[in-house]
Amino acid sequence: MGTWTASAAVAAVALILAVGLPAVVRPLLVRAGVLDVPNARSSHQSPTIRGMGITTAVALPAALAVAAFLPLGSGAGQARATLVVILSACLCAAAIGWVEDIRGLAIGLRAGLQLVVGALATAAVAIIDPGAQQMWWIPAGAVAVAAYVNVTNFMDGMDGISGTHGLLVGGFYAFGGAATGHQWLVYAGVAIAAAFAGFLPWNLARNKVFMGDVGSYLLGAAISVTAMAAFLAHVPVEYIFSPVLIYLVDTFVTFLRRLLAGERWYASHRQHVYQRLNIVGLSHLQSTGVVCAATVVVGVLGIVAAQGDSLVQVTATAVCVLVVLLYLRTPTLFQRHFRRKAAARAR
Repeated sequence: MGTWTASAAVAAVALILAVGLPAVVRPLLVRAGVLDVPNARSSHQSPTIRGMGITTAVALPAALAVAAFLPLGSGAGQARATLVVILSACLCAAAIGWVEDIRGLAIGLRAGLQLVVGALATAAVAIIDPGAQQMWWIPAGAVAVAAYVNVTNFMDGMDGISGTHGLLVGGFYAFGGAATGHQWLVYAGVAIAAAFAGFLPWNLARNKVFMGDVGSYLLGAAISVTAMAAFLAHVPVEYIFSPVLIYLVDTFVTFLRRLLAGERWYASHRQHVYQRLNIVGLSHLQSTGVVCAATVVVGVLGIVAAQGDSLVQVTATAVCVLVVLLYLRTPTLFQRHFRRKAAARAR
């Protein structure tokens, strides 16, 4: 089986399951009363079915399991073990999110479990390649995985935003794997992209559903553990970091702003850039589109930087900084635009 055929097989498994399973699961969630009730953080007004991410939590691990049996080139044993680690981390994170959806978890317990998942995943990847002396990265990996799980949870507040994030980041990681010769990264990226793409039709339909914490935790773990494994495999950091930069900056700047204002950082709110875009007048899809456009631009700039010489790297990095700053300003820019349009109509 050729590389592209194998990748297509992984994508097909993820996409077919992600699109098909909700038809079976949705009636069960309705009967169980698994609803997302609007609160101060919500961008919707009526109770909506949540927890549909449980279907993605089946589709993605299934695709990764298939990938583990496909051609992986040189170092196949190590690559196969890496895919199993990503699969296991996805299942564990999704399980934590599912319990949070159904019963709720104390903040301390939730954070502790996320750190354990990150630590075990990092340790497993380090053990797979013991000659690399990478055990020192376990604390950093634990924090990074737990942090990004929470980033994707905080950013999961707009129709289409999580599904498109998984689609875009998965696609960029698959490209990074192809560019650096890491076939396992191609498979992982393709599986992430297809699994979350399959959720989008259900999330964007008229009778929409939400993925819930089970889906956002799964998304965060899938991306962060894949990124951590790629980093320890010496994939250039530009391929790993640039696709998630917008999510990280949006969350960090919002957290810092709330902290400086003396607000409880963990309390529900609508102060993220993507939420403020909706507040000033953009629709859900338009707000999601702004986030996606910024993600694509910085992701492409990361590829340019990874493949260019020193001058190209500096230039791409500088442009990337400008794009990030522009993204942070988009709510203000759109607000001014809408006010000018309103003033023009009033004249």
